Amino acid sequence: MKALLLLSVLSLAGCQQAYYATMEKFGVEKRELLVDRVKDARDAQLDGQQQFKDALDELSQLLKFDGGDLQTQYQQLSEQYQDSQKAAQLISSRVDKVQSVAEALFDEWRDELEQYQSQQLKRQSQQQLQQTERQFQQLLKKMRAAEAKTQPVLRLLNDNVLFLKHNLNAKAIGAVQQDFSGLQRNLQSLLQEMNQAIHESNKFIAQLQQD
Repeated sequence: MKALLLLSVLSLAGCQQAYYATMEKFGVEKRELLVDRVKDARDAQLDGQQQFKDALDELSQLLKFDGGDLQTQYQQLSEQYQDSQKAAQLISSRVDKVQSVAEALFDEWRDELEQYQSQQLKRQSQQQLQQTERQFQQLLKKMRAAEAKTQPVLRLLNDNVLFLKHNLNAKAIGAVQQDFSGLQRNLQSLLQEMNQAIHESNKFIAQLQQD
C-alpha cells in the first residue's frame, strides 16, 4: 500500500514537472504560473464566501417558514449545502496547486543560485528568494487557515440538512433554530479568515509583479 502511494506521488510529481517544462517552452515561466494560481485561489475564496452566505441565507429562510411548500425549501437548502461542499473542495484544490508551483519555483531558484559568477548578484538574488519565500509562507498559512475554517461550517450545515431530511416539521425547525447562532459564528469566523487570505493574495501578487 505504501509502495503504491509512493509511486502515485512520484508519478504526480513527474507529471507536474513535465507540465512546467511544457509551459516554459511556450514562454510561461513558473513565476507567471504562480501569479495565475494565486489569483485562481483568491477568486475561489471570493466565490466561496458568497456560496457559504447563500447557504446560510437559505437555512435562515427555511427557519422562518410560515406556510408554503416546506419540502421545496428543504430541497433548496440541500442544494446549497452541496454547492458549498463543491466550493470548499475547489478552494482546497486551488491552494494545493499554488503550493505545488511555488515549491517548484523556489527549488529552481535555489538551484540557479549556483550558476552565478558574480557573488554580488548571487547575494541579491538569494535575498530576494528568501524574502519571496517568507511572503509566500505567510500567504500559504492564511490560505490554509481559511481552508480549515470551511470544515466546521460544512459539518454544521450537514447536521442541519440531515436532521431536517428526516424530521421535516415545525418541531424540527425549532430544534435547528437553537443551533443557528453557532453556525452564524462559525461562518463569520470563516469569512474573516477568507478576507485575510484574499488580502494576502493581493499583496503577494502585487509584489511578484513588481519584482
